[in-house]
Amino acid sequence: MQVRPDQLEAQLARGLKPLYTVHGDEPLLAQEAGDAIRAAARAAGYGERQVFTVSGAHFDWSGVLGAAQAMSLFAERRLIEIRIPSGKPGKEGAEALQRYCERLRGVESDDVLTLVTLPRLDYQQQKAAWFAALDAAGAMLRVETLERQALPAWLAQRLKRQGQCVRGGEEGQRTLAFFADRVEGNLLAAHQELQKLALLHPAGELSFEQVEAAVLNVARFDVTKLSEAVWTGKVARALRVLDGLRHEGEAAVLVHWTLADDIRALARGRAALDDGKPLPLALKEARAWGLKEKLFERVLPLLAGHEIARLLEAASICDGIVKGLKHPDWPRDPWPALRQLALMALQPARSGAPLRGLALQR
Repeated sequence: MQVRPDQLEAQLARGLKPLYTVHGDEPLLAQEAGDAIRAAARAAGYGERQVFTVSGAHFDWSGVLGAAQAMSLFAERRLIEIRIPSGKPGKEGAEALQRYCERLRGVESDDVLTLVTLPRLDYQQQKAAWFAALDAAGAMLRVETLERQALPAWLAQRLKRQGQCVRGGEEGQRTLAFFADRVEGNLLAAHQELQKLALLHPAGELSFEQVEAAVLNVARFDVTKLSEAVWTGKVARALRVLDGLRHEGEAAVLVHWTLADDIRALARGRAALDDGKPLPLALKEARAWGLKEKLFERVLPLLAGHEIARLLEAASICDGIVKGLKHPDWPRDPWPALRQLALMALQPARSGAPLRGLALQR
């Protein structure tokens, strides 16, 4: 029986299945699904809990097989958890899981409830006999990372849970889109940001400025200031912020990611302009919000397509240097390379002049 994560609460309220399987690659949704099942089990009187973690090929499945039929010493009802972090139970485990499901169906009482947790499974694994046996024995939940287009609605739903909401209309959609761009692909980070908003602001309506300030503070404010200095063409300030980040022990990878992400966003905006779209639409496709929108509104018309292509290439080279690679025309160390990338980005931001090679000391 397939159950979506958003259907789980209603399904648990109707009555517990003998077995639940949670599989997928989204840690937050998997954790929340497991917590909901455990809470429902406790409320239904499953007072004892046994956990089996399948680690390696030599795991002893006999304990798992016996658990479904063994009498409890401490409680009338038991919750049994079977965790398979690798998603590969092996030949012996596959057979054991099928026998386990058969034993569950053969038990007339509802004294045992089982929770099986698995990572993301490929197509072949989902077609395996052991996986089909789990599906047939109870409820199956697949927890996957939300696609970008689904994130704003998810964030709005989570805000509603904690008594908050964004403003209506276009501003509210803009706020949710900004929020989604900052946490895309990482619902754990989104959950932390939502909790931060609940602590910072009372129940009720949130403005774009409130959400922007909270998210940017978490996203390391000083790195954001570097981006601001670069795209306003302030050379001295940009280099001063860059040196400050280095001395404070900031990760070079994060600094590179900030600059590279801006360059990729500008590339999307430039492509939209080249397709004949007006600047407001191009900024939307660049996913530039708040202060970044104002920065890009100024600098995007100054950048020709070949100039952005040059910056993309430079960002790629710098990425390799930050990760330990070398390039004959670039500094050997990450921070001088980041300085060179920042100066290349600053040049068109200052004057709109074509990009030129910058001879810097290595």
